[in-house]
Amino acid sequence: MLVFWKEKLVFLAVPKTGTTSLEGALAPKAAMVMRDPPILKHSPIYRYRRFIEPYFGVAGDDKLETLAVIRNPVDWLSSWYRYRHRDDLVGHPNSTRDISFDDFVEEYCKGKPAPYAGVGSQAKFVCGNEDEIVVDHLFQYEQQDKLVAFLEDRLNTKIELPRLNISPVLETPLSDKIEDKLRRKREIEFKVWDAARRD
Repeated sequence: MLVFWKEKLVFLAVPKTGTTSLEGALAPKAAMVMRDPPILKHSPIYRYRRFIEPYFGVAGDDKLETLAVIRNPVDWLSSWYRYRHRDDLVGHPNSTRDISFDDFVEEYCKGKPAPYAGVGSQAKFVCGNEDEIVVDHLFQYEQQDKLVAFLEDRLNTKIELPRLNISPVLETPLSDKIEDKLRRKREIEFKVWDAARRD
């Protein structure tokens, strides 16, 4: 999470959406950088509103706007799968080694997935109780140019994004059958991602 106090903007870091690269580029400009622990760095909007926003309210009268980035749900899951496929996780319950991408996505679709597929929800990260997007500024990961343009204008700075925390390169083909299941079971993920598009 990055807080730009003077610019009245809080960047909420949705995991696996390039947030480490954005942090690398924008941290020097931020008034506050929450890197650790992960529960703070990756605070979703509901946790931000409950615990952090009231605390910020003590320091100023104006409400800070929020910003987040979300990724195509299939690509987002591919990034998680590849990240958890790395050598240092072998033997850990979160490891996806020896598990196909189809099996990973099918497990993710369950109400209580196994640890290796328990990666949360982008929609829950940015939505309120009624599945309504409550983040003020939501961008698609795939439209980096629009995100960067917004941030450059809002923060009055030039942004060069470094490539950081890249998931291992690995083919992750997904069968039509499992993708259809994902779209049925996690329809809200696709609706929220579609809503973030900026043409």
